[in-house]
Order: sequence, then C-alpha cells, then structure tokens
Amino acid sequence: MTDNSYLDPWLSGRPRAAARQIATRILAGPHLSILSTTNRDGSPQASVIFVKPDGDDLLFSTIEGRRKTLNMQRDPRVSLLVHGLVADGAEFTYAAISGVVELTDDPEDAFHQVMYDLYMGGATPPPEPGAHRLVGRLRPTHIYAPPVDDAASEQH
Repeated sequence: MTDNSYLDPWLSGRPRAAARQIATRILAGPHLSILSTTNRDGSPQASVIFVKPDGDDLLFSTIEGRRKTLNMQRDPRVSLLVHGLVADGAEFTYAAISGVVELTDDPEDAFHQVMYDLYMGGATPPPEPGAHRLVGRLRPTHIYAPPVDDAASEQH
C-alpha cells in the first residue's frame, strides 16, 4: 500500500456468490486448510486440518481435549483459511470462511475413516487409545475471497 490507510478486506473482496464459488473450487482440488480458534486469553490458535464439504457446511474431525476442541466448546466462532495449491491451470487464490462450529460425537470413528479415505488414500488411521473423536460442522456466515487483482499480485 502506498499510504497508511487501512482497507477493510471484508469490503474489498469478491461478491458473496463469487467468494463462495472460489471456496468451493479450492476445496474440490488440492488445498491446505487452516482452522483458527480463540484461546481463553484471546490469543489465536491455528491448526492444519482436513475438511469435507457437506452442502453449504464444512465437516472435519477432531479429538476431545485438544486445544482447538476446547476452544470451540467455549467459543464456537472460528475462521477457516483454505488455500489452493498450485496445479496446472488452477487459479492461485485463497478464501477465508468465518462461522460457527457445532461438535457432535463420531460413533466408532466412522467419519474419521471417511476423512482418511478422502485424504489418505483409504489408509487405516493410526491407533489413538482413549481418544474420543468428534465431528465439527462449520456453518459459514461469511466467506471472503480476494479481488482478482489482489490474488494475482500475491503470486509474486
């Protein structure tokens, strides 16, 4: 930026429908997802996670007692950054998805296996003695994707 003014990214991003399309396209290809929650002291906590679209929502697996899980149980508001990985002909961009997470039990780790099938080629998840798995359902309330010019300039 050439001056000290602050441009609110929520106001300068792509229109809502276009931002949703970008997020959907990123999630359909190779991508990286980073979930941000808020620690009790207000500081951010970030975790790389696997996500699976489910209609307008996004699903992920977590374990009871993990920092991100404790944070979501206390304050379900989260932000998820999805970043498309460079692939032939793919647009280099990202989307920030904000919303509220609902946590439910993952009976017999069935959803955890679905995620391993999707992202790990069907491998068997490693044993986690005593772990109680949960399914997180992120219900987006806002999606931001950078304007085309900003996304292109971020490649350099």
